[in-house]
Amino acid sequence: MASTAEHTTVKETVSRCTTETVTGAHTFEIVGYSLKKGIGTGKSYESGTFTVGGYTWVLSFCPDGLTKQQNGNAWLHLRLVSANAEVRAWHEVRLVKRASGAMGSGWTSPEPRTYSTVRGGNFPSSQSFQMKSDQRLEASGYIKDDCLAVRCEITVIKETRLEATGLKVSGRIDVPPSDITAHLGKLLEGEGADVTFSVGGELFPAHKTLLFARSPVLKGQLLGPMRDKATDCVIVDDIQPEVFRALLHFIYTDSLPDLGDLEGDDYCEMIRHLLVAADIYVMDRLKMLCQSVLAKKLDTKTVATTLGLADLHNCNDLKEVCIEFLNSSDEDDMQAVMETKGYANLKRSCPAVLVEVYERSKRRKT
Repeated sequence: MASTAEHTTVKETVSRCTTETVTGAHTFEIVGYSLKKGIGTGKSYESGTFTVGGYTWVLSFCPDGLTKQQNGNAWLHLRLVSANAEVRAWHEVRLVKRASGAMGSGWTSPEPRTYSTVRGGNFPSSQSFQMKSDQRLEASGYIKDDCLAVRCEITVIKETRLEATGLKVSGRIDVPPSDITAHLGKLLEGEGADVTFSVGGELFPAHKTLLFARSPVLKGQLLGPMRDKATDCVIVDDIQPEVFRALLHFIYTDSLPDLGDLEGDDYCEMIRHLLVAADIYVMDRLKMLCQSVLAKKLDTKTVATTLGLADLHNCNDLKEVCIEFLNSSDEDDMQAVMETKGYANLKRSCPAVLVEVYERSKRRKT
């Protein structure tokens, strides 16, 4: 007798635990900063109250410190003022650079903290933050025109909810993320290519239609005199092969290639060359992406070179970041900048930029 296979239907249920968060921010401007000094240790000025996630908060500015031992540097406090309340929250308290409005140094909780105003509770109702000296705050651009601004962002963790248990049948069909760039990236292998670029002795197959859509300059080269009509080959002599390879990768995938084999100065140098290529071929998003990368890599060794590059290729956002970096540097950092080869090149090729840096620095101090 033939055996009959059994079919078992498993009834599966599902429940879901969800946690909601609410984020809000408040900026506290302390006008007449120097006039606040001398009120005494432990005394403070308070911001207006603000509400996040249904809870009321306040920022306090203590210009003479919390205790006599701390007399000197000012302190900030973030305090929960809702009565008989207990709440878990993240905080991010940052000083604001007065000239640019950019967020500067500050204090961020690495994990949620519990604030409590419950009588006899086990948690504090506030957090305290010690500020730098007044001289350093002024030198860094946080105090300007005798005014200091503090921005506080709070993320409150609301109640956790358990949704009712039910059958795992939702009628929901998950749609996978877009994979068009992955498919276009495969075209870099050369399949179906109808044009070839010769760059520094290396050949790069490509697809005209895609190039037409991505760069008006490449379109002009493909239709213009640089093209060898007999071989459908375009000669490129103003860019290095590895940079052109990265440029093609961005054209096909809208992302930078993996440059994991490059580190430190070599990585920054590659991004600089790629920015120049983006400027040449009028690829604005790539140009902005390179500016963003270089802005994050700024230090005393690179800032002068990056500033010269930004000025030469009309990268106004990157130029502003570089100037702000220089004007916020202390004497030791500026001395390190002036000892770099990039600074010497900047003095020789872009003296007007250094004049601009100097004039802005003077205006900040007046």
